[in-house]
This record gives sequence, structure tokens and C-alpha cells, in this order.
Amino acid sequence: MRNLGITLDSGLSFERHVNEVCRKAYFQIKNIARIRRYLDINATRTLVQALVISTIDYCNVLLVGLPESVIGKLQRVQNSAARLILRLGRREHITRHLRDLHWLPVKRRIEFKVLVLVYRCLHGLAPQYLADLVKLRDSTVLTRSAGAKHLLVPKTRTAHYGDRAFCRVGLVLWNSLPPNIRTKESLSTFKSALKTHLFNCPR
Repeated sequence: MRNLGITLDSGLSFERHVNEVCRKAYFQIKNIARIRRYLDINATRTLVQALVISTIDYCNVLLVGLPESVIGKLQRVQNSAARLILRLGRREHITRHLRDLHWLPVKRRIEFKVLVLVYRCLHGLAPQYLADLVKLRDSTVLTRSAGAKHLLVPKTRTAHYGDRAFCRVGLVLWNSLPPNIRTKESLSTFKSALKTHLFNCPR
């Protein structure tokens, strides 16, 4: 089934969706590569951000918790995009260059989106139906100081589906953050601190 550009399979593996995203992204990389010699690095980066990175980022919160075999396909797309911008060889190690571009690895980009959504839920910036899924471990009432506390992680019946649900995986990720990040008072400072934290996490 296809909805809002997302291909849903019966097992929610998202493999078909990821394969389609990779196909579209590589098509754009190939097209940009044809005119790369006419572009400077800034123009190339702008094109890649608009046509490639936006494609792999679209609705990527749905991919949280997927195995490395699936996420790795998107990571290879991002690596190819970085090599195109920086004119790197295929065998050159890419991690340092992703940091130079200020790009989080795909797995961390997904976690970033999920954690920003949890922050929005805690601070009244998200739809109520999502905010209702986020509760304090010792109270059902959320306040602006709630970010300093751990959240109640619900039990699930199935590891394959339930552990990937926002109401569980989002809260598990939130509880794993250092308190100094959870207590940021504004969304912009939270995003900045979170991105720095995720850059320092192992890939």
C-alpha cells in the first residue's frame, strides 16, 4: 500500500520503500554528477540537499529501529552524495567528511527527528494525540520542567512492531539523553545540543 509517498508492506519492514528512496536518490546523484564540473562546491551542496538529502529524510521517523541492513542502504546514498560534493574517491573514508558537511549519519538523523518530536510533545508544540503518548514516570501531568525527568516507557507485546512505535522508542531514546540536553529551554538550543551529542555517538 502507498500513502503520502510511503510504501507500506504487510510486515512493516519498509524494505521496498527504502529501495524506492535509494533508486530516486541515486537517479538525482547521477544527474548532478553529469554537470558537477560546471558547479562550485556550494552550488553542488545546494542541489544535493534539495534533491537527494531531502529524499532520504522524508518521513524518516518511520524507519526508526530498522536493522542495519536496511538503514545501511540509505547510508550508502548519503555517502555517495558527500563524495559527489567533495569530489572524493570511492575508497576514501567518509566519516570525517560527513562531519565537515555537518551531516549526521542516517541512523542519527532518524533519532534526531524522533527526539525533536518528543521535545515538542513535552513543551506543547506537538498535536495533542502525540502529546498524550508521552507521560512522566511518576505523573501523568506534563509541565515545562518535565524534560528533566525520565518518561514512562510502556511495555509492548511484540518486539518487531511494538518496540519501534513512537510511544516506546521515542521515550527510550529520550531517557538515554544526558539531563543537560533534556532540560534545554528552547527548541533551537535543544536541537543544537542534540546534534552535537549525536555527532559524538558511535555510528
